Amino acid sequence: MNKKQKLILLIGFFVIIISFLIWAFFGFEIFTKTQVLVESKDELFGWSEKKWVDKFIWGIDLSLAISGITIFISGFLLYFFRNKKITS
Repeated sequence: MNKKQKLILLIGFFVIIISFLIWAFFGFEIFTKTQVLVESKDELFGWSEKKWVDKFIWGIDLSLAISGITIFISGFLLYFFRNKKITS
C-alpha cells in the first residue's frame, strides 16, 4: 500500500468512527427521528397533554448509511490509487 491508500483508509475509519460516536451521543436510537412525542402536565388541573416537538435524533440507520457510502468510496479510491506496475 502506498501513502495515498493509507491516508484513504485512515480517513475512512475516522468518518465511520465519528458517525458511530454521534449515534452514541444521541442515545443509541434505532431509527432516525425528526419529531419526538412529549407529554406535558398541567399543574393546576392535573391534565396531561401530548405534543409532537420538532427534534432531530440520530439513528443507527443513518450511521449505517454513512458507513456504507464511506466503505464504497474508500474501496473505489483504494483501487484507483493503486500502484500500476507492469511486470513482464
